[in-house]
Amino acid sequence: MSRERETLIKDERDELVPFKYSITSYGADFDVDGLVKRIDRDDIFVPPFQRGYVWNINQASRFIESLLLGLPVPGIFLSKEEDSQKLIVIDGQQRLRSLLYFYQGVFVPTGKVFALTGIKSRFKGLTYRKLTPEDKRRLDDSIIHATIIRQDEPDDGNSSIYFVFERLNTGGTQLQPQEIRMALYHGPFKEVLDELNNEPSWRSLYGLISPRKRDIELILRFFALLYEADSYQKPMKEFLNTYMGSNRYLQKQPREQLWLDFTNTVSIIERYIGNKAFKPKRALNAAIFDSIMVGIKKRLNKGEIANGNQLKQIYQALLIDPEYIKVTETATSDEENVRRRIEITTKVFEDA
Repeated sequence: MSRERETLIKDERDELVPFKYSITSYGADFDVDGLVKRIDRDDIFVPPFQRGYVWNINQASRFIESLLLGLPVPGIFLSKEEDSQKLIVIDGQQRLRSLLYFYQGVFVPTGKVFALTGIKSRFKGLTYRKLTPEDKRRLDDSIIHATIIRQDEPDDGNSSIYFVFERLNTGGTQLQPQEIRMALYHGPFKEVLDELNNEPSWRSLYGLISPRKRDIELILRFFALLYEADSYQKPMKEFLNTYMGSNRYLQKQPREQLWLDFTNTVSIIERYIGNKAFKPKRALNAAIFDSIMVGIKKRLNKGEIANGNQLKQIYQALLIDPEYIKVTETATSDEENVRRRIEITTKVFEDA
């Protein structure tokens, strides 16, 4: 019996980071009642990752019991957004969601009443409403320390916050780059990426939805290289961070342009080249993906492609071209290889 699996992606992961940052950080003490109200109002934004909340009710109960007993608990890390003045949670999602669920009375992962369990103290079996007035006040007034950080330099879309996020969120399964971007740069552009990821032609070309958002990262990569390849510098990860931050509110490319550029391109590729277009071998090759997508989109800027057979013949000849193979198989994030493979596809698809 065959089993569906997530698409494998061939892509070099470069890990260079900038030499230094200038970051301001300061401490703040929040009472639990105030924290819960801020989360409920969305003044504190908890990133909605695909894998989301991972604590079970026993873990959440022990955390809340610690507060009720007056025991110290770990602090949280927050980043303040200058435009919205909201606080985004960098580290502490599990603790904050546990508090919100307990105050609301429902342990959301199971949909059941949130009564403290897995503990041995007198609080076992109690909900927030069943706490005595004294215990409610003790919990409400409990203090959780927060470290709030802000990037001062460089002015490049909070790239340092990305790296802090990446390093603090290392428990369990490490977060993937696009998971972090979707949290840090939430807004209209993020919503467009989510919507485009469900486009039928794209799903045919990519395969199953990626739970780690690698499919969405490829869409972002297409846009970044289509519009800003001239300014590309490795590492690719940082280039994508900067572009997503700079177009977070669609201030560079509007929704309509993004939709047309992406959907027109993937529909042509899926129709004339087929759903293996980016998978000449078993895995999806990210370098072939970005260069084919950009090359064909630039051709579409000159008009419709009427001869599908010719397009496929050009594509097949491209895959056996020694120079193209070199720039899509080795050191694929190097500036020269990124530039050259886009030059190659732009030129060969001109005649389609």
